[in-house]
Amino acid sequence: MTAPPTPQPPFTVRTFAQHLSATPRGARLARHLALNQLRDWGIPYDSPAADAVAVIVAELAANAVTHGRVQRRDFELRLFLVTGSVRVEVTDTRGELPAAVRPLGPLDDGSRGLLLVEALADRWEVLDREPPPGKTVRAEVDVPWGRPQ
Repeated sequence: MTAPPTPQPPFTVRTFAQHLSATPRGARLARHLALNQLRDWGIPYDSPAADAVAVIVAELAANAVTHGRVQRRDFELRLFLVTGSVRVEVTDTRGELPAAVRPLGPLDDGSRGLLLVEALADRWEVLDREPPPGKTVRAEVDVPWGRPQ
């Protein structure tokens, strides 16, 4: 006779997805939508997790608009609230991968956005978009209280 299975804690995934115009206005809207969604999920505006997600979304959306833009094509923002973390995904339709995170000198211009993502995210990666062409930049920020409410 086998032992009964060990009960597993519930695994909740909450999602949010929005296509946005690849314009500065679309990038600003992505940040505002992300903060509102976090608040709806019980993560307050002034929490460290919300602050980190806001900067990550702002940087990734700005990159999608500036470097990933293809005329007449949107970018997509997706958020996932899972047990223990918030996952941010920004997908654009340009296939080139972002420049590697590299040390910058004090007079170097630009390329600091991914350094911010690197500093604020607990994990991040760049994936090929499915279906091609394009890429998705995914970043995760741990939520200290563990499970979504």
